[in-house]
Amino acid sequence: MSSTRIKRAKAPPRRPVRTPKKRRKVKTSRVDAIINALPVSPATLQRVANWTIGLGLFAFAGIAAHATGVTAKVHEEWAQAVGRAGFQVKKVEVVGADRIDRLKVYDIALAQKDRSMAAVDLADVRGDLMKYGWIKDARVSRRLPDTLVVDIVERKPAAIWQHRNRLSLIDEKGVVLEPVTVATMPDLPLVIGPKANQRSQDLDRLLAEASSLRELLAGATWVGNRRWDLRFRSGETLSLPEGEEAAKAALAKFAHLDGANRLLGRGILRFDMRDPARFVLRLPHEGQVAPAKLDEARAAVDAVADASAAEKG
Repeated sequence: MSSTRIKRAKAPPRRPVRTPKKRRKVKTSRVDAIINALPVSPATLQRVANWTIGLGLFAFAGIAAHATGVTAKVHEEWAQAVGRAGFQVKKVEVVGADRIDRLKVYDIALAQKDRSMAAVDLADVRGDLMKYGWIKDARVSRRLPDTLVVDIVERKPAAIWQHRNRLSLIDEKGVVLEPVTVATMPDLPLVIGPKANQRSQDLDRLLAEASSLRELLAGATWVGNRRWDLRFRSGETLSLPEGEEAAKAALAKFAHLDGANRLLGRGILRFDMRDPARFVLRLPHEGQVAPAKLDEARAAVDAVADASAAEKG
């Protein structure tokens, strides 16, 4: 009996167990970290960057064109084309002009070198108009096809300024409007002296303290660039002290005395109130006026003296 040997199959070799590899940490730059922290997707940031670059290039091209004169040439050609199409300044319509010389306005408005409606610089026209004394404000606009409309606000004459033997109309702010002659002088107060026109607003504030005297005023002289002499239609002169507050107080006192004792029109030549403690009245000499007028002036002086004594007592 034969015996058989059974060979066992060899067990398959064991595969080595692979340990999982550690992932390498990817280092990120600070810029990437900031971008990742933004609440905007990278695609959106890319579009913004593209637009920024594009606008920057467009702006650079515009600056270069302006610097080389290309922009000005294009604008000039376009303005000429508009003019050739019939859009040229042929008429000027002036609105709001009463005292002003309209021909002067026409000359200023039509002084443009290029009459094309597209080439007229409205700001320049307005600037030239504002140099004209009568014009307080102006607005210039186009009315197609061929008209410039000039809307004017005029200054109002408030007084006449006499300086260096010249007479000029001025407004309430002292702006010189135009020269006048004695024959053409309007019935307005006369201010005399260097820089008296610049003090006309001060004079208005002063007269506001004694409105009853405003209509009686013939003129005022700015003396020594420091105080006023007022001249009344009845011929008297009132010398006021320096300083606005002192002058207001003196004028208010004079208005009260005139209202109570009728000082004006009684032959007194000058009232001097420069010294707050004294009220000096200058009378005419005998022979300068009729005796009756001189007596009336003396009576006015006595009335002022009595009023002063009563006030002190």
